[in-house]
Amino acid sequence: MDYRKLGNSGAVVSHLCLGTMTFGAESDEGTAHTLMDRYVEAGGNFLDTADVYSAGTSEEIVGRWLKTKKLRDLVIATKGRFPMGDGPNHIGLSRKHLSEALEASLRRLGVEQIDLYQMHAWDALTPVEETLRFLDDAISAGKIAYYGFSNFLGWQLTKAVWIAKLQGFAPPVTLQPQYNLLVRDIEHEIVPACQDANMGLLPWSPLGGGWLSGKYKRDQMPTGVSRLGENPKRGMEAYEARNAQSRTWEVIGAVEDIAKARGASMAQVALAWTAAQPAVTSVILGVRTEQQLNDNLGAADLVLTAEEVDRLNAASKPDMSDYPYGVGGVNQRHRKIEGGR
Repeated sequence: MDYRKLGNSGAVVSHLCLGTMTFGAESDEGTAHTLMDRYVEAGGNFLDTADVYSAGTSEEIVGRWLKTKKLRDLVIATKGRFPMGDGPNHIGLSRKHLSEALEASLRRLGVEQIDLYQMHAWDALTPVEETLRFLDDAISAGKIAYYGFSNFLGWQLTKAVWIAKLQGFAPPVTLQPQYNLLVRDIEHEIVPACQDANMGLLPWSPLGGGWLSGKYKRDQMPTGVSRLGENPKRGMEAYEARNAQSRTWEVIGAVEDIAKARGASMAQVALAWTAAQPAVTSVILGVRTEQQLNDNLGAADLVLTAEEVDRLNAASKPDMSDYPYGVGGVNQRHRKIEGGR
């Protein structure tokens, strides 16, 4: 396992993070404890959860496990923003909601301080200054060590970064976006915004909801125990939409060819690609079984060659119009002026 700085902070985390969204839903408590034990045994020190995962059960499971382990080197991340109860003030990034959400997360996790507290999504109703002042106060009070964002757009992230700087608040350290070989659009503006702010990326869904593991087949509706087997219309991962795109199968074909040549699994190749991308601090593993975790952990030892990366990049190149990102776009013009950098 490699270790990297947690964005622009001084903390250090393993480059593979164990996500806990399945805990209490797809993975029972016994399985969840086994997954955390195995992850730590492999050298991992970074756990990611959220208050809304299984309506708080995920945090509770992590908290009970932490109580028995007392591992001082672990970095615990959670999130707040979405509703955990009824009422107009039980949602968003207001001081009122976040103060209640943070106290509840601390209680469920059984800790005095959360290492990384993340805003789960943008809130257009709450002034950014209010959210940032709350987070700065929470750091001063010792309730959180660092904070970050999740699912923010580039302009939203940059606005928050500069308001924090102008107001003298502690800066955000990370952004948690969806990022994988099938979903690369964040490279247009979100990745550059993170690089400009010296923030680290914590990609979620690095296997594209299982698509990049090779479990789904062309023109064969998923069945059985899998996310799409249980619900083929599931969100952004929905089978019909992705199956209809030739790019999907070009990417999967490239991943499969490299995996066979390297004697690795397709999941390991996809994870290794994501972990090697600019600004990435740690890749969040979403698993429900120990077998899946063991396979994913194999990515820690896989370093792709330049030729393999080039092939994956070519197959997964995101579609874009000529302007502003494409051949006629300003970014392309700048690269030519700067000598192709």
